[in-house]
Amino acid sequence: MQMLYNSVSFTVVAFEAIAGEGLDGLPLSHGGYEIVDKFARKGIFIQGELALSFQQGVEALVALGPDEEALDDYIAGYTLLAQHPVVLH
Repeated sequence: MQMLYNSVSFTVVAFEAIAGEGLDGLPLSHGGYEIVDKFARKGIFIQGELALSFQQGVEALVALGPDEEALDDYIAGYTLLAQHPVVLH
């Protein structure tokens, strides 16, 4: 787990893929990004093609020059899907 981005509005954490074999003998791989909307207090975990699309979009924005407002606007599009409330223990 590695925090990639932390602004006033959002936090993005990357989870590395863990390769292995499931109980059924099929390949097992988990990894992706957890995105937390701090104001809405909701989060989402994305993986697979959606995570790849997210990563490519972020890389393209960073290549133009890091701009927190542009990154926040981009990330906000993904948090529209967030349904899980953020609960602190």
